[in-house]
Order: sequence, then C-alpha cells, then structure tokens
Amino acid sequence: MKKINLIITAAIIATGFASCKNKPTEAQQDATNVNVYVDSVENLTPIYTTAYWTTLDEGYRVRVVKANKTVATLDVSDKEKLEASKVQYAALKSTYEVKIAESEAAVAADYRQVLRTNLFGKGVIGNDMSFSFANANNLLSIYEKFVNTVDDNKNNYSREDWDEIKVLYEALDTRKNVVEKELPKGDNFKIAKLKIKFSYIKTMHRGGTKIEENKEAKDKS
Repeated sequence: MKKINLIITAAIIATGFASCKNKPTEAQQDATNVNVYVDSVENLTPIYTTAYWTTLDEGYRVRVVKANKTVATLDVSDKEKLEASKVQYAALKSTYEVKIAESEAAVAADYRQVLRTNLFGKGVIGNDMSFSFANANNLLSIYEKFVNTVDDNKNNYSREDWDEIKVLYEALDTRKNVVEKELPKGDNFKIAKLKIKFSYIKTMHRGGTKIEENKEAKDKS
C-alpha cells in the first residue's frame, strides 16, 4: 500500500510543480488532484483484491469530496476535465469490481475442490452433486473416509469449510437413501455409527468455529 501512495503522491507533486507558475485557485488544485489521482490509479499495475481496491477507493473519495465543495467556482473547461475523470474512475471501478468478483469466485471454487478431494478423492464429485460414484458396495468406505477425514481435520476447518462439509454430507446421505436396500449385511449399522460420530464432531466443532470467528470479527471492529 505504501507503494501506491508513493506513486500517486509523486504524480501529484510533479503536477503541482508544473502548474506552480500559473498559481491555480483552490478549486482548480482540488480538481487537478482528482484528475492526477485517477490517471495514477489507471497506470498502477492492478491487483484484484478487495483490500487493494478499498485503499484506492478511499483515496479517490477524499479527493472528490473536496473537489465537489469548490466545483461551482471552476470554469467550464476545468469542470469538464473533472467530470471526465469521474467517468474514467467509474469505468476503473467497474473493471475492478468485476475482476475482484471473478478472483474471489475462483478462490472459493478452489477451496471447495480441495476440500472435496480430501474428503472423497480426486475428481469423483461432479457439479451435479449426484454422488453417482457411490454404490452399495463402496458406500461404507466412503462414509469411513469422510468421517475420519473430518475427525482428523476438525480443528482446522473454517466456518465456510463446515458449511461446505454440511452440504456434502447431506448429498451423501441422499445417495445412501437411494442404494440403502442394496447394502451388504451389517453396513447399514456401521454407517449409522459413523453418522453418530460425525454428528457429534460437527456439534462440538462447527459451533465453536463460528463463535471464534464472530469473536474475532468483533475484536477487529
């Protein structure tokens, strides 16, 4: 973030030296600060994260609020330049918002895929969540892997992880209902024990995770 401020500050200082001979009015300087800031933001190497954009946006808002207070005293040419910068910034903002949303969606999809791979194996779950790979002969082993993996990692899961685990578990249960009548003798009982174990783990750890995350959010606010 320091790099952002240094680049933009340098651009504004350079513009200030260039216009010093003309002794701009306060309104003109305020408008110029917006113009230079927007140009500087456009020339920065983009980093599509919410934190990065928030810093840029705060800088713009401070400058544009100040410029709006004195805009009435500007001549037509300077007003047009200021409005052009606002339009330019709106386009930048739109681009950042779209790219940030795409980036966050990719990250979310990635963490879900990693979680699914850990719980079930690589590439076995399709987007339709049909769990067609699960049948009467392998269902017990799938439950065992799922519940044991959750047990091994229960202290490391975030709230988002637990939400995804809940969705996956419910989909697995739905598949169980389809093949239940075909299960080998004794598997239904073993699966029932695993379900009880999972329910206990989820109750003890999913709630705790949420409490901790809510506490952290309050501490930061």
